Amino acid sequence: MLLIYGPYMPIRILEAIQDWKNQEKEHAVLIRSVVPELEPSFHQVLTEWEHVFAKTEETARGWLHNCISSDRRWDNSLLTQIDQLLGASVHQSEHFIQQLEHIKQYSQAVRHTSAAPFLCAHVVRESYVFVSVTKSLTSTPLAEAQANAAAYEQGHPAAYASAAVRPNDVTAAIGSRPLSQTFAAGEAIPPQSGRPPSSTATSQHGSPYAPLAAASQHDPPYAPQGVASQHSSPYAPLAAASQHGSPYAPQGTANAPPMAAAEPQAPAVEPQLRQAAPEEARPADNVYVPPGGHRLPPLPYPYNALEPYIDTKTMQIHHDIHHKAYVDDLNKTELALVEARRTGNFDQIKALERDLAFNGAGHYLHTIFWDVMNPKGGGEPQGDLRRQIEQDFGSYQAFKQQFSKAAEKVEGGGWAILVWSPRSRRLEILQAEKHQNLSQWDVIPLLVLDVWEHAYYLKHQNKRADYIKDWWNVVYWPAVNERYLKARQLKWAPF
Repeated sequence: MLLIYGPYMPIRILEAIQDWKNQEKEHAVLIRSVVPELEPSFHQVLTEWEHVFAKTEETARGWLHNCISSDRRWDNSLLTQIDQLLGASVHQSEHFIQQLEHIKQYSQAVRHTSAAPFLCAHVVRESYVFVSVTKSLTSTPLAEAQANAAAYEQGHPAAYASAAVRPNDVTAAIGSRPLSQTFAAGEAIPPQSGRPPSSTATSQHGSPYAPLAAASQHDPPYAPQGVASQHSSPYAPLAAASQHGSPYAPQGTANAPPMAAAEPQAPAVEPQLRQAAPEEARPADNVYVPPGGHRLPPLPYPYNALEPYIDTKTMQIHHDIHHKAYVDDLNKTELALVEARRTGNFDQIKALERDLAFNGAGHYLHTIFWDVMNPKGGGEPQGDLRRQIEQDFGSYQAFKQQFSKAAEKVEGGGWAILVWSPRSRRLEILQAEKHQNLSQWDVIPLLVLDVWEHAYYLKHQNKRADYIKDWWNVVYWPAVNERYLKARQLKWAPF
C-alpha cells in the first residue's frame, strides 16, 4: 500500500482491510479443505478465525460504503475509529500467523498431507506481507495524515507533497505505538463479533479480536458516534452480520449463507465432457438473465479431467467456492440495485457499483476460463485464428511468449486476456488486476488465464511460471476460435 493517498487515505485503508480479511478468511477455509483429516481442535481454531475475519471484513465494508457515499469531511472521531480498525486487523493477523505456525508444527494431519505444509507456509507469508505493509501506518494517526491533505485539496500538490509523511519517517516508527496504548484493556467484546479462536497459542498472546472491544456490547464494531446510540451501523445491514447476511441485501431478500461455510462437494455424477458445438447445431437463444438471476455454470468436464496439469482439489475449490462466491455476491448486488431504483435511495451507489464491477467481472471471466480449457486441449490454434495471431503478433511463438509473460507479471491476483478489438480490428493481450482493474474497454475477451494464487497454489506453490507452462497443455483452441469468429463480426469505426 502506498502511504500517501491524500484525502482518500481512509478509503484506501478500508479497501485494503476488506480485501486482506477476505483473503485470510479464504485461506482458513482452504487449509481445512486441503487437510480433511485435520485434528478437531485445529479445525475449530480455523473455523473460528474464519468467522472473525468475516466480521472484520464486513465492518470494513460497512465503513467503506458509509465513507464513499458521504459528502461530509472526515472528522477526527471517524478517523480515530478507522485507525482502531486498522490496528485490530494487524493484531488479528499477527496472532493468526502464530497459530498457523503452531498448527504447522504440531498437526500430524498437516505433516502427512503433501501440499499442506507448503500451503500453511504460503498463508503465513501472505499475512506477514499485509502486516509488514500496513503496520507502519498505525504509527501515524489518520487525523494527522488528513491534516496534511489540506494543501492538496486547495490545489497545491507541491506543498502537499512536502508536508506528507514519507516512507522512511513511517518505517522508522514501526512498532513505536504499542497496541496497549491504542486499545483499553478489559473491555467486553461485542457479542456479534464472534469469540476469538481459542488454543494454547492465543492464551499466551491475548484475544486477536480484542481491539474491536471499543464498541459497546450492543453496537456493531466501530459504529460512529451519534449513530451507535441508535443501534445502527454506518451501513444498516452490517449489524445482521451475525446471521451471515449480506451487508447490502435489500429488505425482504433472503440471504444465502456465506460461501466459506461449505466444503466443496463432488457431484453425485461427474458431468460429461462438453465440446464446443457448431453454431448451426445450437437452439435459438432468447433467454436473458434477470437481476439476481445469475447461476454458477457447471464445469464442462469432471474435476480431475485436467490432470496432471491442474489438480482435482484446485478445480473443486476454484469452481465450487471461489466462482460461486462471485455469482452469489453479484446476485446480491444486483438485487440491492433493484431495491435502490424502487425506493429512489442511491446513498450506497458507489459501493454497489464497485461490487458490481468486481463480482460481475469475476463471474464472467471464470465462465470463459472453464470453457477455454479441455482435457483434449493443447497444441496450437489453426485456421482463421492462427492467421490473425500471426498477422498481429508476427508468429504464434511470439504471441505465446508475450501472453505468458503478461500472465507471469500480473501484480497480485488477476488475469491475462487475449481480446479482439472491434475498434482496432486486431487482437491484443491485456492484463487485469483483481478482475476489472487496469484493463481496457470496448474489447471482447477470447482467451483468459486466471493467475490468482487460488488457481494454482496447491500444485505449483509460488511457481506461477510453471503453472502457466502447464496451462498451455489444456487450452482448447476450438472454443477460442469459436469466440474469435463471433467477435470479429463486430467492427466499430477505426479510430
